[in-house]
Amino acid sequence: MLDMSIFSWSDQFENLTKFLMDGGPSIWAIAAVSVVALAIILWKLWRLALMGAWARRGAVRSLNALREGDFDQALDNAQTRRGLRGRFTAATIQHAKDLPTDQAREATTRIAKLELAKAGRGLRGLELIANIAPLLGLLGTVLGMIAAFQALQDSGSRADPAILAGGIWEALLTTAAGMAVAIPATVALTWFESVVDNIRQDFEDIATQVFLAKPRVDAGAVMRLAAE
Repeated sequence: MLDMSIFSWSDQFENLTKFLMDGGPSIWAIAAVSVVALAIILWKLWRLALMGAWARRGAVRSLNALREGDFDQALDNAQTRRGLRGRFTAATIQHAKDLPTDQAREATTRIAKLELAKAGRGLRGLELIANIAPLLGLLGTVLGMIAAFQALQDSGSRADPAILAGGIWEALLTTAAGMAVAIPATVALTWFESVVDNIRQDFEDIATQVFLAKPRVDAGAVMRLAAE
């Protein structure tokens, strides 16, 4: 079993080497781009998980307390969570308590922009790869077709259709490779953008609920002070 697996890996390595050599420079460029794309995707997954991009529990608990008019409890609930939404909720509530409404809104907007910029970092590079990978494949195909027709011309009257067919087959390898890189890169880019859009929508909803609850809380505090 071990010997068969060794032969299998050896055959796969030989096929990969032949594939890279037949494709020419464009294949090597596409291979390099694919490595960069994979690195960006893994890095983005790690960064978003580290930021708590999918955590909502802290924000939900905080907003529930906020609906009951308890700003302090809402702030405590948000601060005990490490998620991105929880941190934003805590910052928004703190600004709403300490600053006038207009200044609190501006400070909240600034924080939201900074957090969204962090969440979207690296997506431009992934978008660039998704756009240029098919172009690199097409460039390799065009260059391969040119070489194939030149070989056919050089053969003169002794032209063999197999020469042209073999050249075209090798040229089309780059198109397939470019699409194989562009499709998963585009899928990953679209998914990451949807994650950032969800964060943006949640930020807007959190800020709206906090500033709508502030007048009720302020009025309740005044009534408690008057009763004392």
